[in-house]
Amino acid sequence: MSSSLSVRFPELRLHTLQLAAPLSAEDQCVQSMPDASPTKWHLAHTSWFFENLVLKPFAPSYQVFDEAYAYLFNSYYEALGPRHPRPDRGLLTRPGLDEVMAYRQHVDAAMQHLLGHAEGLSPQAQAMTELGLNHEQQHQELMLTDALHLLSRHPLLPAYDSRLSDPRAHAGGLQWLSFQEGLHSFGRAAMEPGFAFDHESPRHQRFVQSFQIANRLVNCSEYLAFIQDGGYANADLWLSEGRNQVLQNAWHAPLYWLAPQDPRAPSDQWQVFGLNGVRVLDPDAPVSNLSFYEADAFARWAGARLPTEFEWELASTHPQLHDMHAQVWQWTRSAYEPYPGFVPAHGAVREYNGKFMAGQQVLRGSSFATPFGHSRYTYRNFFPASARWQFSGLRLAKDLSCLAS
Repeated sequence: MSSSLSVRFPELRLHTLQLAAPLSAEDQCVQSMPDASPTKWHLAHTSWFFENLVLKPFAPSYQVFDEAYAYLFNSYYEALGPRHPRPDRGLLTRPGLDEVMAYRQHVDAAMQHLLGHAEGLSPQAQAMTELGLNHEQQHQELMLTDALHLLSRHPLLPAYDSRLSDPRAHAGGLQWLSFQEGLHSFGRAAMEPGFAFDHESPRHQRFVQSFQIANRLVNCSEYLAFIQDGGYANADLWLSEGRNQVLQNAWHAPLYWLAPQDPRAPSDQWQVFGLNGVRVLDPDAPVSNLSFYEADAFARWAGARLPTEFEWELASTHPQLHDMHAQVWQWTRSAYEPYPGFVPAHGAVREYNGKFMAGQQVLRGSSFATPFGHSRYTYRNFFPASARWQFSGLRLAKDLSCLAS
């Protein structure tokens, strides 16, 4: 594994810099809301991870770049000491971007030296480096979602990169695929090769009732019909907290949709703001940037529901299912909870997932912004039900028992 790590590490770290390149130094310092982080912070934090969880424990001769960074760029690891408050990350005007880049170079050189001595690299060091690579891939996607939110707050709606093209999704008619009830295995087996996060295990059995699932994602045309039918105003469609969010935040469409005659980009058509700027709404594109509450309300309006994460996983390898990955993350009806027999990872990284298992909903699949090869059919993403700034959409499901009655 160590030889693979020595190749993948510099490639992945370079890709992070390439994602940051379209953003100015000013862009990279600003925090648009408490849930998002500045690009500069992402660049530093991913280096902090390797410094504190790989280099300090496994490279005895490593010299820390700056002791203050242990506080500035810790995210949520209580075991590794106090940290700067998350909502105030945008106030970290210093260190400057040049200093953060120097920090990355310092960490990169030390990591490549460590990985270049494969014969002395312990299994624990290899495993922590692998976790660090997957951790940085998560932040690569967050850099894009956070940058898009930042740019959406600019009155001119500047593009992150106007040269980007939108990925094409399956545009055929919606069809329902049926699955019969039965006892099935879910999750990651302990001895299965390849990387997985701790919360994907252990593999276990669950009984799943008969259900149907849509062969494709809900598209913008279908969601626009929900809007035009008064979906946001119809209280009967919404969970109580979802209804509160609609009223308190004046939700009337997905986060980055622009209604006709929106003063920020006047047009007689619906438009969508994305990483490539303002574009006319594509009716066949998967609807994105929805909260769980919006996905749930749409499903109810459509006479369906959201799938559970286990229905999604069971169906994920069906050859007639389209766009399970690389379009939008898909909200499920499942709360983010530990699997039976779940044991968190050891050490500081036990805090990576387990302590967030309350007040979150599971999303499955991956988005167009997810790094290639990062996701898999057992991957469990999770966010609060009100989160809208991720590339999140939905796929419909139904109970077969209800259809038969």
